[in-house]
Amino acid sequence: MQVTRKQLSDAVEAQIISAGQADALYAFLSARSQDAPRFSFTHVLYYLGGMIAIGAMTLFMNLGWENFGGAGIVLISILYAAMGLTITHQLAARSLNIPAGICAVFVVCLTPLAIYGLQQWLGVWPDDSVYRDYHRYIRWHWLYMELGTLAVGTLVAWRYKYPFLIMPIAATLWYMTMDISAMISGGDFDWELRSLVSMYSGLLMIALAFWVDIRARHKADYAFWIYIFGVIAFWGGLSMQDSDSELSKFLYFSINLLMIGIGVILVRRVFVVFGALGACGYLGYLASDIFKDSWLFPVALTAIGLGVIYLGILWQKHEKSLTHRARQWLPESLRELLEARSL
Repeated sequence: MQVTRKQLSDAVEAQIISAGQADALYAFLSARSQDAPRFSFTHVLYYLGGMIAIGAMTLFMNLGWENFGGAGIVLISILYAAMGLTITHQLAARSLNIPAGICAVFVVCLTPLAIYGLQQWLGVWPDDSVYRDYHRYIRWHWLYMELGTLAVGTLVAWRYKYPFLIMPIAATLWYMTMDISAMISGGDFDWELRSLVSMYSGLLMIALAFWVDIRARHKADYAFWIYIFGVIAFWGGLSMQDSDSELSKFLYFSINLLMIGIGVILVRRVFVVFGALGACGYLGYLASDIFKDSWLFPVALTAIGLGVIYLGILWQKHEKSLTHRARQWLPESLRELLEARSL
């Protein structure tokens, strides 16, 4: 729920609160939301600068760095990391948590580059691939870089406890789902295996995100990025499954509807977005294949759509009582989580 200064002024005019209470409440809410990411010019500058610096050491790394050799890459990575940690510590001391978190993420993102350089230096790099391929291709030998990134990311996140630090950890877990499948298949491009690994790994990441959500329900939102990459991995693997029967296709549709419901309950938009994409994909399949020339199909879909709208009206009317009754059956930790995430 976004509370603006105008809304508080309207509450004063409606004689709900006094002008002094409105000023005090606005000051309190502003102080509490200072470290929450929002679409302001200051935060845009923070993230734009951070993404440029992180991208320079990851996505946009060019072959020029190969001229430094393995030892040179390790040394430069260490120097960059030391600089990043120093800036992070200084910003944290000044309570500038968002730029401090971005600089800490920059340090974590240097880890695969340092490990790549170390392997090159020791002469154990297995083929002629280069670092810039890390973010472009699926290879089993990226696993060493990914495990190292997870270790460093966990250590830095434990030290600074910024939610944005979970982003490189979650992204690395996503990378690992693909590279593990390459390792299992011996490097063969087996879509069926990779989709299965992606789907089940995504489920594990979603379970991890939910556990983190429960544990951190009274703190910051540490589960956000794990949910995102977990849903991407699960939904991508699910959507790539071969479905040779109408029952399996309908099951896919049902799972996507379930994702929408989970997203609404947990207040996680990523479930709703991908669930809606999958549901629309199934409806598109019905329209183009099963009911291609049927005049009744659009009529039926219209009726279903209006029925869903009517269910929304009923839910809005009885939401408070239904929600209260349903939550009485839930464990206290889950009830607290839903209350913290609800509007």
